[in-house]
Amino acid sequence: MVASSRSYADFTPEKVDLHRLEEGPPLTATLTREEGLKYYRTMQTIRRMELKADQLYKQKIIRGFCHLYDGQEACAVGIEGGITLSDHLITAYRAHGYTLTRGGTVREIMAELTGRRGGIAKGKGGSMHMYTKNFYGGNGIVGAQVPLGAGVALACKYLGNDQLCVSLYGDGAANQGQIFETYNMSSLWKLPIIFICENNQYGMGTSVERSSASTEYYKRGDYIPGLRVDGMDVLCVREATKFAADHCRSGKGPILMELQTYRYHGHSMSDPGVSYRTREEIQEVRSKSDPISMLKDRMLSNNMASIEELKEIDIAVRKEIEDAAQFATTDPEPPLDDLLRGATPWTKLTSTS
Repeated sequence: MVASSRSYADFTPEKVDLHRLEEGPPLTATLTREEGLKYYRTMQTIRRMELKADQLYKQKIIRGFCHLYDGQEACAVGIEGGITLSDHLITAYRAHGYTLTRGGTVREIMAELTGRRGGIAKGKGGSMHMYTKNFYGGNGIVGAQVPLGAGVALACKYLGNDQLCVSLYGDGAANQGQIFETYNMSSLWKLPIIFICENNQYGMGTSVERSSASTEYYKRGDYIPGLRVDGMDVLCVREATKFAADHCRSGKGPILMELQTYRYHGHSMSDPGVSYRTREEIQEVRSKSDPISMLKDRMLSNNMASIEELKEIDIAVRKEIEDAAQFATTDPEPPLDDLLRGATPWTKLTSTS
């Protein structure tokens, strides 16, 4: 395989790109100290949680599929800042960050990763299948969550509750036929749905240039308005999401967003992530566009927080992660009888481990 040799400029738009829109979200944003500290803590929590998951996976404590979200934290946190918890969200299998922003706890997420009874899906879902109120997963079939999101949006319109659904997918799923079918249906019915393509530049090990004849994913809806913003900047994501949410709530139907972002890990834990891209490319994005570092620098330069204050948050987050990991490795596994709930077994299960 040929490793990609792209530069940092290929990953980050300098402005908001629009499709079928006369105007887009504002180019400036207001950030309060409370918001900044909240966003910083949440992004640090996602980052440390994913790094701990990496460690537990390599120790063979977490098994099976595991797709990590580090590098993309500004997407989950920014989107949540632009909607409300009464709105709805559905995503693919890189879902740990969204499980947290939608109301799950680190303890529940880590215990789910290790298959324990205290997990958010009682240890039965694992990395790809986590759920909370108004959060529909965590879906393992590529692209299949997008039409499900349209179904949620149809329910919102039918009930007239002024809610909307955010339906997320990656650049790797963007060529799926079912996504275009969903665009069509959502547009015909003017559903309150925000389609969001998290373009992290690679679908598994294939760069967007090699997989897509058009890499302008925000234009893929054709007759659906679209916008593309920097997915590494939490404020860009937040303001774009607010704009998109206002569009949906005003009865104008669906809108499509593309967030240009980047994942630091490989596609999954079975992918080292350096056979199709260079280590230098990863390091350049880390050094110039890391979402946590950008928010930290912005807050420090505007005297919104001190270095000591942010260090205290870092220490508290690390402790929360360690405590959750301890719980996730000591909590009991689900009982064998749970496998047969609702059935009449002809034999009693016994554990051989």
